[in-house]
Amino acid sequence: MDIASFRELLTPAGQALLAEAGEADISEAGLLGTASRLRERHGADLVAAALTQVRLRRRAEAKFGSDAGRMYFTQAGLEQSTRASVAAHRARRFASGLPAGARVLELGCGIGADLMARSRVGLTGDGVERDPLTAEVAGANVTAFDLDGLARVRVGDALDEDPDGYAAVFADPGRRTARGRVFDPRSYEPPLDAVLGLAGRAPAGCVKVAPGIPHEAVPDGAEAEWVSVGGDVKEAALWLGGLAGDVRRRATLLPAGGTAAGEAVTLVPAGLGDPDVRPWGRYLYEPDGAVIRAHLVAEVADLVGGGLADPHIAYVTSDELRPTPFASAYEIDGVLPFSVKRLKAELRRLGTGVLTVKKRGSAVDVDRLRRDLGFGGRRAGYGAAETTVVVTRVGRDPVALLARPVARPGTADADPPRAGRAR
Repeated sequence: MDIASFRELLTPAGQALLAEAGEADISEAGLLGTASRLRERHGADLVAAALTQVRLRRRAEAKFGSDAGRMYFTQAGLEQSTRASVAAHRARRFASGLPAGARVLELGCGIGADLMARSRVGLTGDGVERDPLTAEVAGANVTAFDLDGLARVRVGDALDEDPDGYAAVFADPGRRTARGRVFDPRSYEPPLDAVLGLAGRAPAGCVKVAPGIPHEAVPDGAEAEWVSVGGDVKEAALWLGGLAGDVRRRATLLPAGGTAAGEAVTLVPAGLGDPDVRPWGRYLYEPDGAVIRAHLVAEVADLVGGGLADPHIAYVTSDELRPTPFASAYEIDGVLPFSVKRLKAELRRLGTGVLTVKKRGSAVDVDRLRRDLGFGGRRAGYGAAETTVVVTRVGRDPVALLARPVARPGTADADPPRAGRAR
């Protein structure tokens, strides 16, 4: 899709074609026929642009919910965009830390997800994007949601921008190349140090980074926030200046879903030392990935009255069931030395028909283990029960836990804990 085709898509004729394409069959089987039929009345480039938007909009529903049907995308822009719930959370942080109507300069605005989220909470600002087509898409998104009076998009290089006159800077440096994801902050585009230097010239700032950013790369005075959505770590951000909180790191959890709705819960350091090391208790707690990235496992252990079975592995164990949003709880029914033969016998004895395998601190191949345990085919399993096998280690000893998820209170599948367990 080139700029000319995209601009034509925004005309009344292009919008009519886009609406028609949205109701057509664009499945793999029907795409060729749909494209041929539409090309009878429209140019090939415009038809291709419309069908591309329809496909991307359907893919984008996971990130943007119902808003996806009104948005515009490029393939790379969709892949790298901030999902709606995360953008809304970040916009609320901007709004709470800045004066009403404050202007924010965004460097690398992509398709405009963060730009629009801030506009929706009343902040004004400019988005700068180096790629001309992506900038056109971002501008179209701003217009589609009637935000032109609050947000503007222009083509430019981030490092050429002057933050003077802006209350804050938000930057999203590129973390992908043709060869895949970039993990070294020095290889961001622009490099993280350069972006931090630019953002640091404004009274406040925020820089989006990869979740795997080393803690030593967080500059002095900044706050690092790791964000998970529905239990999956999605991203991290460095908050600077007037937007940095009074803690150096935090883990923020958002509910699953592609919409902007949903309140965040946050865990911050409590000044604790290393968690206690103790034997396996009745319950296993698996901390949320954002908690682990933020090095806040000790805080979870304190919340549930537990400790670690191994000091280097982020599995918390306790004799108490204390529901917390920051960790998934499992009731432990058995702790065994790792043995495929014995595990298979235990799963057969339990009548397991649905098996989940989790691991941490183990090199075991999960797919191969499932096959070895008799759960590799369509008719796999021994019954109707659901069992979770957790493969880990204590010291140098590999162990396997037989466990069952404990639903959080109030959910439909909440079951009472089992009374007995095998050792």
